[in-house]
Amino acid sequence: MKKLFLSLVLLNCLLISACSSVATNPDTITEQTLLQDRRTREAILIDKDIETEAYSELNSDDALLNQCHFTITAYNGAVLITGEVPNEALGKKIIATVQVIPNVKLIHDNLITARPSDANSRANDQLITDTVKTALSQIRTMPDFDPAMIKVITENGTVYLMGLVQRDEGTVVINVTKLQPGINQIVTVFEYID
Repeated sequence: MKKLFLSLVLLNCLLISACSSVATNPDTITEQTLLQDRRTREAILIDKDIETEAYSELNSDDALLNQCHFTITAYNGAVLITGEVPNEALGKKIIATVQVIPNVKLIHDNLITARPSDANSRANDQLITDTVKTALSQIRTMPDFDPAMIKVITENGTVYLMGLVQRDEGTVVINVTKLQPGINQIVTVFEYID
C-alpha cells in the first residue's frame, strides 16, 4: 500500500514538473492569482519565462539531462537551483546556463554533489511540500497573509521557502514549517518588503 501511495505521489510530481516546462499564456494569470501574489503580473510572467527557458536550455544538454537532477524555481527574478550533480563541473555548467537568462537578478545555488535522488526520495519530498503548504493554509493569526504567496520547494528533506514577505510573516511561516514532520533543514530565500 505504501509503495502504491509513493508511486501515485511520484506520478503527480512528474505531471506537475512536466507542466512547468511549458510556455505560459499570459491569460492564465488570473485576477485571483494577482490578489494572492505580491508580484506584479509582469514579474510573474518573467519568472515563468525564466523557468521555462532554464529547463529548455538545461534539458537540451544530454550530460545534464542524463546525469543530474535539478529544480529551477524563479521568484521575483531570484532563481533557486536545487538538486544533485555527480561532479562540480556539471554544477557549474547549470549555474552558468541559468546566469545568462534574461531578467535573472540573483542565483541561490543549492546544488549538492551526489547521485541523483531516487523516486522514493522525490515522492517523500513532494509529501513534505504538500504537508507544509497545508500547514501554511491553516495560518489565521495574520489577516492579510495568503499562503499562496509562499513558494515551498523540498529537496532531500530540506525545505526552501521563497516569497515577498514582511519579517513577521516570515517568522510565522518558518515557525509553522518547523513543526512539520520529516524535515531535515529549512532554508529561507525570502525577499523582505519591510
